[in-house]
Amino acid sequence: MTPIRPTEKVNRIMIVDRSEVARSIISHILQKEMQDAYIVTCESAEDALEHLQREKFDLITTSLFLSKNPNELDGLDLCHKIRASEKQHLTPVIVVSSDADSRLLREGFSAGVTDYFNKSLGYKRLVEFIKDVSQRHAGLVGRILYVEDSPVTAQSTQTVMERHGLHVTHVSSAEEAFNCLKNTSNDVNNCAENEGFDIIITDFFLEGQMTGGDLLYAIRTQLHYSRQEMPVLVITVEDNKNCQAEIFHAGANDFVTKPVIEEVLIARIKSLLLVKHQYNVLKRFSREMHRLATTDGLTGVRNKQFLLEESETFITRSPHVCLLMIDIDHFEIINAMQGYVVGDHILFHVGNLMNQFFADKNAIASRFVGKRFAVLLGECPLDKGKSIAEEFRQQIMQLKPDGVDITISVGLTAGDNRSNLETMLTEADSALHNAQIQGYNRTSLSITCKDESLT
Repeated sequence: MTPIRPTEKVNRIMIVDRSEVARSIISHILQKEMQDAYIVTCESAEDALEHLQREKFDLITTSLFLSKNPNELDGLDLCHKIRASEKQHLTPVIVVSSDADSRLLREGFSAGVTDYFNKSLGYKRLVEFIKDVSQRHAGLVGRILYVEDSPVTAQSTQTVMERHGLHVTHVSSAEEAFNCLKNTSNDVNNCAENEGFDIIITDFFLEGQMTGGDLLYAIRTQLHYSRQEMPVLVITVEDNKNCQAEIFHAGANDFVTKPVIEEVLIARIKSLLLVKHQYNVLKRFSREMHRLATTDGLTGVRNKQFLLEESETFITRSPHVCLLMIDIDHFEIINAMQGYVVGDHILFHVGNLMNQFFADKNAIASRFVGKRFAVLLGECPLDKGKSIAEEFRQQIMQLKPDGVDITISVGLTAGDNRSNLETMLTEADSALHNAQIQGYNRTSLSITCKDESLT
């Protein structure tokens, strides 16, 4: 283990990674970006636990795999140990891995992992991620919608919150707050997230048609925000059991009473910000787990399951749709002559090109089965579909993965928002068969499309 800075520094960070090079790079970049950091690096879970017995840390990062020996502790084992410890059980733990699948994500959150970072994004991005998590847990970083109709109270309370680093938007009525919430987004994967709020703080007894209780009820029942998705802290002058029950029944997470004590208010806010942060993490990784479950592991395009699940909605919202059924020509011969490793490389490169080519198009690109791919195109009349199919076929000819010349045959059919996927698949498959009969490396239209093109 290697401490990098003296112990009087503010941010105390432990980096656990079996790679000496990785430890060195991360600590070097981290030290440049966070000059107030005290950094300790460890090469194993055992090494880390020994150090954690003597010293408390503000944040810990660990690789998922810490040893080649299955009898030694890995990153999730280390997290279990940290959560069971008396001194470190609340310390944020970031697991760094490029191999986290849906099973490991579920096991990780069960083990108490605070967040995951995809190692393939690079060390600089990891350091940015560490800084963000460190700020969220060490201080108050958050966006507050503050609802208070008393100007004097609002000014003094807002000043307190801003002094602690919070970004505060103040409105004086429940109606204003409700309209503000309707016009902002709290989607963790949406670029508009910066316009949203992390928590709401509201007086329970507001003047106007809507009280603070009415606002709470509207947030939960009309905007459908859960307590985790949008935590609400209520400020009230009442301090009795009946009022407390009413506040929680309306949908509040917590409350403080007037006159507000600064230390109590900030402690409550910090607790709710951690609730919101954990919700964002879980929501993001829930989507990531869904993406993993609906993505083909070899080619990187969507799998057949995703195509079947999403096709109905996709088709009904577009007046013109096309379906391409794509097959790699003579793939069995390539596998026999070049070997299955080369065959897998070809599938990977075809999938990679497919993701790039269709990224800016309204499309679902999927691996249908084996060497066959299906692409559903929205807002796409037949002529446009033919042009796209031919352009993609030409790009495949230029690909030459592992130095192997490859071509594709394409079957094309078209439909509208009343079409169903099963019929379109049958038509495109028949057209693909015709393309192969005619000599491969070409695009063929389904009989239905040919008939329509003659009218």
